Amino acid sequence: MRQFIRQNRLAGKSIGLVPTMGFLHQGHISLVEASKKENDITVVSIFVNPTQFAPNEDFSRYPRDFDRDAALLLEAGADVIFTPEAGDVYVKNAQTFISVEDLSKIAEGEFRPTHFRGVATIVAILFNLVQPDKAYFGQKDAQQTVVLRRMVKDLHMPIEMVVCPIVREADGLAMSSRNIYLTPSQRKDALVLSRSLKLAQDLISNGTRDAKEVIHQMKLLYNGLQECNLDYIRIVDADTFMEASAIELEGCYFIIIACKFGTTRLIDNCFISMPNGPIFQ
Repeated sequence: MRQFIRQNRLAGKSIGLVPTMGFLHQGHISLVEASKKENDITVVSIFVNPTQFAPNEDFSRYPRDFDRDAALLLEAGADVIFTPEAGDVYVKNAQTFISVEDLSKIAEGEFRPTHFRGVATIVAILFNLVQPDKAYFGQKDAQQTVVLRRMVKDLHMPIEMVVCPIVREADGLAMSSRNIYLTPSQRKDALVLSRSLKLAQDLISNGTRDAKEVIHQMKLLYNGLQECNLDYIRIVDADTFMEASAIELEGCYFIIIACKFGTTRLIDNCFISMPNGPIFQ
């Protein structure tokens, strides 16, 4: 990889990186397409990162199908598939990890306390190995993108973070590699995620400014779903991820959800830009 990058740098070519954990779907492919439009070379990494999974999470059963992924990436026009082994990525008895302190402890970090340390560390390693001009991430992992933006800023990394819109199925379910775990009934129940986000957008558009009231109305949609276990619904500042009590006209927000359907935990979100808010995305 380093030799390849060196050769292309000497040739004056720009490089885009799409970091993934494989088992690709159209959301990933949209990132590849965005990179191809803006860079000479598009590198897609496939690495199921052990350090972002807690011992009780699904690292061992996370879906993997390299041949399928390779076929999709070939069709999408990716230039390089980078698939290192864990022993290549992590030095034996590694002692260095990256922690984006406050942002990693709130919201998703409360439920997965070691997750963002693992994410930040592997992305920093990939940035060091690939040295991209731009790196492409999906908005579905909204807090992850905010954590990584902060890492890039704090460490003066010469990389532009590009966040691309969520890609959804025709019925509204956000595409995720974990959707394959859902039973038919769970798959149907999971549509409550996008329905509740749409409800929140409508409430805010119609003038509701009390965040607790918006969340209360959203939660009502989850009542009666037997295989549904809601971890949280929150309305957070789009930059700091601190919870908002009121939706101000000058603000930008994410409405974030994490919910288990059976044993499958899904996340979803929407971005709210108020009329007088800053241009965030």
